[in-house]
Amino acid sequence: MRYGQRGGYTPAEQERRKRVRLRAAEWFEAGESTRTVAARLRVHERSVTRWRIAWREGGTSALRSKGPASRKKLSARQWTRLDAELRRGPLAWGYAEDQCWTLGRVKLIGRLFHIGYTIDGVGKLLHRHGWSVQVPARRAIERDEEAIALWKAEVWPAVKAPRRTWAPTSASKTRPGKG
Repeated sequence: MRYGQRGGYTPAEQERRKRVRLRAAEWFEAGESTRTVAARLRVHERSVTRWRIAWREGGTSALRSKGPASRKKLSARQWTRLDAELRRGPLAWGYAEDQCWTLGRVKLIGRLFHIGYTIDGVGKLLHRHGWSVQVPARRAIERDEEAIALWKAEVWPAVKAPRRTWAPTSASKTRPGKG
C-alpha cells in the first residue's frame, strides 16, 4: 500500500507533515544543505531535494498541502447509512452461505448510492473507518468431517516422518552422528 496510515493520512497526520515541510523551508532560507535538513527532520534526502525544488519554484506556499488527491466519494451521511447496512450483516443482503463481508460483497455501495468503487478502494474505505478484513472459510460441500478426523488419527501418524533428535548429525561415513 502507498500509505502507512491504511489507505490515506488522517487530517492530523497531514498537518504534521505540512509542518515538517514548512520547517524545511525555513532551513532552505537559512542556507542549510539538503543532507543537514534531511538529518534534522529524519526524512530521506530525496524528499528534501523534491521540497527544495518546489520551494525554489514556488516559495513556501508551494510546500503547503494541496489537499487530498481525490475527493471523497461518500458523504458523512452516506457512510453512516453504509455502516448501518454493514452492521445488519450479509444475510440481510442475501448472502446466506457465510456471515462474512468480503470486499466483493461490500460493493453493494454501488447499489445503495450509485457510486463506483474498485475492490481496492472498498478495502481502503473500510480500513479508514475501522473495519477489518474478513475472509470466508471456503469448504467443499462434499467435505466429510468424520473421514478427516479418522485420517488424522490413524493414517497421518504412520505417514508422518519421525522428529529429528537434538543431537548433531555428521556427514562422515566412518563416524556417524549420535541421532
